[in-house]
Amino acid sequence: MEMLQVADAVAREKNIDRDIVLSAMEEAIQKAGRSKYGHDHDIRAHIDRKNGLISLKRYREVVEQIVDPEAEVRQLTLKEAQREKSDAQIGEYLVDELPPLDFGRIAAQTAKQVIVQKVREAERARQFEEFKDRRGEIINGVVKRVEYGNVTVDIGGKAEGLMRRDECLPRERFNVGDRVRALIYEVREEQRGPQIFLSRTHPEFMAKLFMQEVPEIYDGVIEIKGVARDPGSRAKIAVVSRDGSIDPVGACVGMRGSRVQAVVGELQGEKIDIIPWTNDIAAFMVQALAPAVVSKVVLNESDHRMDVVVPEDQQSLAIGRRGQNVRLASMLSGWDIDIMTEEAESKKRAEEFAVRSEMFINGLDVDEVIAHLLIAEGFTHVRELAETPIDEMLQIQGFDEDVAMELITRAQNWVKAQEQALKDKQKELGLKDDLVTFEGLTPETIIKLGEAGVKSRDDLADLATDELIDILGANALKPSQAEELIMKARAHWFETADNASEGKAA
Repeated sequence: MEMLQVADAVAREKNIDRDIVLSAMEEAIQKAGRSKYGHDHDIRAHIDRKNGLISLKRYREVVEQIVDPEAEVRQLTLKEAQREKSDAQIGEYLVDELPPLDFGRIAAQTAKQVIVQKVREAERARQFEEFKDRRGEIINGVVKRVEYGNVTVDIGGKAEGLMRRDECLPRERFNVGDRVRALIYEVREEQRGPQIFLSRTHPEFMAKLFMQEVPEIYDGVIEIKGVARDPGSRAKIAVVSRDGSIDPVGACVGMRGSRVQAVVGELQGEKIDIIPWTNDIAAFMVQALAPAVVSKVVLNESDHRMDVVVPEDQQSLAIGRRGQNVRLASMLSGWDIDIMTEEAESKKRAEEFAVRSEMFINGLDVDEVIAHLLIAEGFTHVRELAETPIDEMLQIQGFDEDVAMELITRAQNWVKAQEQALKDKQKELGLKDDLVTFEGLTPETIIKLGEAGVKSRDDLADLATDELIDILGANALKPSQAEELIMKARAHWFETADNASEGKAA
């Protein structure tokens, strides 16, 4: 009965199932038994769940023939088994009762280690089950340890959470015993057991703080559409109201700023811009870049980029200190943003206009008037014109059917000539088909790559981001686009590796 009382006490203390503790004890006794009788023996222990009596038994399997010499103590042939038990059958186990163990100091220590390990594993498994569905929840805890800036937090229920140094706010210092509020942003199983990771820098932490402070957000009347943070310094949060009578910004600010100040206080003075959300991305960007005054927003939807034009005296304000303002606005909107002055924008448009005019004039053999008219209608490349239905061309003022048809035909002829020139150049440079047909590359960029010694998809995949930008030019694509192209080129490597591993598994 003493064994059962110990198991009950441990189960209550650790808040785990009593059977788990008893199973750990059985395993410990088995290990001690094997230490005494030999590790090759199949020795099993059982603790009676009613009276706490311990039984220790040796199991030997009856086999037709012993193949593995190391298994001789765990197996015996049918002939040998029938000497001990006349009706023994192949596959049956002969069970021998063993005398109770007299635990020596070493055996007792080994048993204790096994029990402690098993109980710890069970405790961590319970914690994982308890916290795995609590991702995104704010918890209150007490600082238990601080090691090299990493903070271990007691979050109740004998569970601990780890807040790494980079998940703490800058210049934030904790001492043992301090109370701390943080977000559970990840719960995962690792070799050393389940780990609960906490954060005070995660954007969702701010969103959850506003949810606690603003009843309208908690009730779903106001929705948080996005959060962008430079932890400890500045943040932007976009909100929208489902009820036209409620001002989302005013509700988040609160009476005399009480609600937003509560969040600011928790975040060690982090400045927060609350922005009304709108589906009109240009109008939203005007709000997001406040307090800077925006003159114009030019969208490039295909590349998810925008040029934001500001007066010269507003440029530094729009960009912000170390680019903070424009970076947060970009994170909040999901668009790449280029801030430029009115003069720079005018110069850029003039250069683009000149390049496109020259392309249309040379490619279609037309005069400046028609080239300018096509640009004014939104055409950016001869290829677009070649793929345009004649009905759309007829909607352009001054174009009759003959003119429209002639322009489309010339554009198609130009495209064919370019394709033929590409094939000739491909042959001349020794370019592989997998590079020429690679999605995301234009004929011009393919030629540039070939001239730089990039002849195949694998060659492209081998490039570093800065190497690709050097070849194509800084104005051709941004680092993020170059990285995306390279990763796309490498995709087939991972597919091949996955298929190979599946083949081995099969």
